[in-house]
Amino acid sequence: MGLDTYNPETFDPAATTPSSQEERMAPNTSQATPLARAVGSTGAQAVEHHNAEVLKVSTRSRPSAVAGAIAGVIRDTGMAEVQSIGAGATNQAIKAVAIARSYLSEEGIDIVCVPSFIDVAIDDEERTAIRLVVERR
Repeated sequence: MGLDTYNPETFDPAATTPSSQEERMAPNTSQATPLARAVGSTGAQAVEHHNAEVLKVSTRSRPSAVAGAIAGVIRDTGMAEVQSIGAGATNQAIKAVAIARSYLSEEGIDIVCVPSFIDVAIDDEERTAIRLVVERR
């Protein structure tokens, strides 16, 4: 199974109407549903982070666009969740968090990133993803 079915290219956070790519990245999609709590998380943490906006990143995602999305979600809710599968997608996700941190620091907002593993179902196949919970410090 390729990564493309899990993580479409990231969306343009400045767009006013969602594209088909944005709709596929919406939280709780049927293609990528968490099977269980994040591996290594306590029950309280899993419940606490359950309401966070989930951004799915692929190897083709532009880190600056993902960073804009992370920054927007942090401004709105104070917490975002970024998921990636594979080294390339995780690389893009980490770069996006670093860029988002610089975007938000201009506004006096400091963020931290807490990594963990999470099992997700993609077309009835179980995969392990990297989960980055990004929140205000």
